Amino acid sequence: MARLSRREFVGATVGTAALAGLAPCGAHAQSRPNILFILADDLGYGDLSCYGRPDYETPVLDKLATQGVKLTSAYAAAPVCTPTRCAFITGRYPQRLPVGLQEPLTARSPPHLGIPDGHPTIATQLKAAGYDTALVGKWHLGWDEEFNPTRHGFDEFFGCLSGAFDFFTHMAADAGDGKSDLWENTTRVERSGYATDLFTERAVDYVSRRHDKPFYLSLHYNAPHAPWEGPEDAGIDHTRHGDGPMADGGSQRAYASMMRSMDSGIGRVLDALRRARIERDTLVIFTSDNGGERYSYNWPFSFQKMYLNEGGVRVPAIVRWPGVVPENRTLDFPMITMDWTASFLALAGATAGAGYPLDGQNVLPVLTGERQAEERAFFWRTRTRDAARVGKWKYVKDGGVEHLYDVSVDLGEKAERKNDEPEVFARVKSQYDAWAAQMLPRPPA
Repeated sequence: MARLSRREFVGATVGTAALAGLAPCGAHAQSRPNILFILADDLGYGDLSCYGRPDYETPVLDKLATQGVKLTSAYAAAPVCTPTRCAFITGRYPQRLPVGLQEPLTARSPPHLGIPDGHPTIATQLKAAGYDTALVGKWHLGWDEEFNPTRHGFDEFFGCLSGAFDFFTHMAADAGDGKSDLWENTTRVERSGYATDLFTERAVDYVSRRHDKPFYLSLHYNAPHAPWEGPEDAGIDHTRHGDGPMADGGSQRAYASMMRSMDSGIGRVLDALRRARIERDTLVIFTSDNGGERYSYNWPFSFQKMYLNEGGVRVPAIVRWPGVVPENRTLDFPMITMDWTASFLALAGATAGAGYPLDGQNVLPVLTGERQAEERAFFWRTRTRDAARVGKWKYVKDGGVEHLYDVSVDLGEKAERKNDEPEVFARVKSQYDAWAAQMLPRPPA
């Protein structure tokens, strides 16, 4: 597979429209990179040692950061699993789809929710552009067979459908049916092993195969989401999902063990790229679906998962593409989940899908240094909270109380500015209100 030069890459990512008519086969298809998108689950901003974690180290991801760009203002589209995954898969704000309103999707959610049939996804569009597509790991966007990843553009799927499942028994947290939530495409399967290892092994197998076309692999680890079980915890009680290890217990030790396991697993996948001699032909992204939870290190941000303060939505993000993305660079460039979708589609010469405009932007030219970053506006909404970031200003409404913060200097969102900057407050709130008016209404409480 030939590697794009920087000049060719920039030309290829000027816009999707110019590329849409190119045939997804032959020399052009072979010149496009593979895409490996690695998504951690409930990983807090500071949970990698290269982002400040003080009590354990993540050497593989730390090294990855030195080989590419480390982002310090990357955001998740939501502070919880399902909406962010909906945003990534569709490239659109999660509030545009009923499934994206679930916080998260559980057995208690309205039945038969998932990505609607026929809705374009990152996988359908990349597949149409000539990519092989695979998802390994967590889906969390619907249980019915019509919502299976293989019904939405993925050639193959190995992973779990639920939001949380036991790392050893592979039973879903809220299913209560005593069955494994591990799937091979649309078939429930039984496998022995620690979930992180199983996902790693399948990803290694996938990238090690011969591919006649470029591939897109989404590797969605369920670590370090609860239950907080490290590889050495096989002997604990895994049966009390309602009030046992799925919700209670855990420890800093277990969390560190989970993180080391995922970090070393990612190292195995990256080694497989190298052994297959496609390391330089593969764009690698690592990030998280939302802020951290009980054992996360979110400093210097406030709050955590489920909140719209920075601790709930700002996440680590690392990008590596040898020879295209500069090495050992840190960028304080605000971006959001849907930008990954837009970037991958632009890179592949794929379209967004008629009638489904993307809410993200192609950020790869910014990451390569070919284009300057511009001021962005991002919006979030949960059942009880509202937020927006416009430039350096952050609007937050929580418990009916509205706030304005300057997050360029106040990362912890401690200094109230709405009284000092009434015009800014009114402008940002107005932008939020205009965005919210275009989204689906909040579901009943």
